[in-house]
Amino acid sequence: MKTIFTYKDLIIWQRSMELVVEVYRLTTNFPKSEMYGLTSQMRRCAVSIPSNIAEGRRRSSRKEYRYFMTIAYGSGAELETQIEIVKRLPIGESLNFNLVDALLDEIMRMSNKTLSTLRN
Repeated sequence: MKTIFTYKDLIIWQRSMELVVEVYRLTTNFPKSEMYGLTSQMRRCAVSIPSNIAEGRRRSSRKEYRYFMTIAYGSGAELETQIEIVKRLPIGESLNFNLVDALLDEIMRMSNKTLSTLRN
């Protein structure tokens, strides 16, 4: 097992960074009319996930880490909902969500496990 020295060593942070890139790629295909709507909202949610993981990991206590992981988990749920909205709209008909869905699912499972560990 690899020793964790910094938040950058966390697999969940690494996958979250991949997710940010994929959300940016996906949303570049949205119509310009969504620039200040779903595009902006989805990008902010995606960025929030690794940002809160990093901030929580750098905090001085387990309680603070748990708090920021909870925020990251909430941002993931928000992003899941926004993806579902896009899938139901005409703009989502020609988009490929496979990689974003897979990464987000993995991140949400890891977040849930991390939060469970931090509660104990």
